[in-house]
Amino acid sequence: MGPPGAGKGTQGVSIAQHFGVPAISTGAIFRANVEGKTELGLVVSRLMEAGELVPDEVTVQIVASRLAEPDAAAGFLLDGFPRTVAQAEALDALLAEAGTPLDAVVSLTVDEEQLTARMLKRAEQEGRADDNEETIRRRFEVYAAQTAPLLARYSGLGLLVEVDGIGDVDEVFERIIRALGQV
Repeated sequence: MGPPGAGKGTQGVSIAQHFGVPAISTGAIFRANVEGKTELGLVVSRLMEAGELVPDEVTVQIVASRLAEPDAAAGFLLDGFPRTVAQAEALDALLAEAGTPLDAVVSLTVDEEQLTARMLKRAEQEGRADDNEETIRRRFEVYAAQTAPLLARYSGLGLLVEVDGIGDVDEVFERIIRALGQV
């Protein structure tokens, strides 16, 4: 977890490789649908361009379907999910049904101004239309209102592992692995 641009996707792939589990990124699933111009992709495209989140029921269905695939049976890393309390509750139900508890929830902490600069650079390098300054600011607002409350929820459950997300990719990865070793 962490605000937009904190490095969740980058670190998620490395963490998943380290533990030999699939990295399940809702953002990647959504972007693939946008690129493929699927029905879901058209809806997601409009929402992403406005800096809004995809509705919970759509996101939960996508994640449930992905978690049911054989490669996720031995474990998985979720990137970009859950983002709301309703999604967290749906995840709890999915995991309870599967008998698969969460081991940890990693939260990358990064200053908002540093994130804005990072995301604008990423937009330029990757040509991501959903990363302009107005949309970035809106995504921070949505994060603060809908996702940040999950940090308190997971902290209360003893699952939250906060890690400083500032630094080069390898340095942040090492911090995450060290922090997870203490869980």
